[in-house]
Amino acid sequence: MTQTQKSHREVLEQFVAERPSDAFARYGLALECAKMGDDQAAAENFQRLLEANPGYVAGYFQFGQFLARVGRVEEARKLLSDGILVAQNAGDMHARDEMQASLASLR
Repeated sequence: MTQTQKSHREVLEQFVAERPSDAFARYGLALECAKMGDDQAAAENFQRLLEANPGYVAGYFQFGQFLARVGRVEEARKLLSDGILVAQNAGDMHARDEMQASLASLR
């Protein structure tokens, strides 16, 4: 199979396998799994992303959105609350505000 014949997910999986500490690749893989409806793989990749990169602000927002979408609302609330603090500490007020709005919509 050539590179062009591989799916986007396969390319990301290969990249993550070669560079497991690359936060952006793991984030992309989690988003791709979520887009494809592979909820278990998406959740696992988001979880691994945040365990290895607890300061990766975008991961909190997208994982929180994902959890809310799949009905795991309590987990989404906790994650978004954590993400708000991480974003605040990182000085990312835009992300903080997005997560606050998302959290408010879950109440």
